[in-house]
Amino acid sequence: MEPKSETRIEGYAADISSIREAQGRIKSFIRRTDVLTSKTLNALSGKHLFFKCECFLNGYIGSFKIRGACNAVFSLDDDQAAKGVVTQSSGNHGAALAFAAKMRGIPAYVAMPSIAPKCKFENVMRYDAQIIKCDPTLQSRETTASTIVQQTGAILIPSSNDPRIISGQGTMFLELLEQVPQLDTIIAPISGGGMIVGIDSLAAKSINPSIRVLAAGPSGANDAFQFEAAIKIIRLPETKTIADGLRAFLGNHTWPVLRDLVDDIILVEDDEIVEAMKLCYQVLKVAVAPSGAVALAVVLSKSFLNNPIWQNECNRIGIVFSGGNVDLGVLWESLRNLETRRFLPNTFLQVTSYTHLNY
Repeated sequence: MEPKSETRIEGYAADISSIREAQGRIKSFIRRTDVLTSKTLNALSGKHLFFKCECFLNGYIGSFKIRGACNAVFSLDDDQAAKGVVTQSSGNHGAALAFAAKMRGIPAYVAMPSIAPKCKFENVMRYDAQIIKCDPTLQSRETTASTIVQQTGAILIPSSNDPRIISGQGTMFLELLEQVPQLDTIIAPISGGGMIVGIDSLAAKSINPSIRVLAAGPSGANDAFQFEAAIKIIRLPETKTIADGLRAFLGNHTWPVLRDLVDDIILVEDDEIVEAMKLCYQVLKVAVAPSGAVALAVVLSKSFLNNPIWQNECNRIGIVFSGGNVDLGVLWESLRNLETRRFLPNTFLQVTSYTHLNY
């Protein structure tokens, strides 16, 4: 479905035109992801929730990251692509870039923190990328990636702060709009900002300027929240959250869009994220990573439920499940720990209704 009219938002790293170009460029590599709904979760939140399941994307990739990675890799000319591509990633972007590089027949190099989940290492290796382990600090990750560029001549493809990445991620909202045309709100995780900027701001606000865009983040990696208050780029000395995919920082391409077009940033605790993951599994029968479950955690949080503006104006809400790559051993341990301090009554889980939207 083509929108009747669009507002081209200019002056940023990407716009609705570059997002539509990206959609055409990557369509042969990206499967259309499903939208799920649940009467149980609607009752729990008091809203109509529509879950865009990017965790279903392309088998082992299981993340929205494949959209931006494919757009970036297939935007390169042959001379640029010849020596391959390189990035630093906790896993999802690395796997997505490895997939895109393999599809194009070029090398991929991924600097990964040594503490990344085992499943994410395995996903990167599946697509024949070369992994270079590094310390988990952002400085170590960036330095390692820079060294690889110098040694190989490969092209650096950042996970978020890149116009090609932003445009690719924005294609998800174009799909969601076709599947659920009447959304008044969309909530997505925030980290480096490629998704919230491309999907929810540039695409969403161009097509529907009145849509409310909310960014969801963990309190243990709240640079974006501090960023908003300080009006300057902030890099935290340390991040501490179960949502390992939300430890990146905003950049010069993503911050201006966040500043101008995202309506608010809402933070949740790790316990709330784990509880949201549990509900995803129990109610929707979907395994969602901590980073992917943070948007549902926000909708169920006290800060959201007690805010009169969000309660009055946010009724039909699109929620992005950004990825499904989770270390199940860590998840089970987190759930066991949570059982002693539950904050959502189990009675809500007794009657579940499940609707599958796949137009």
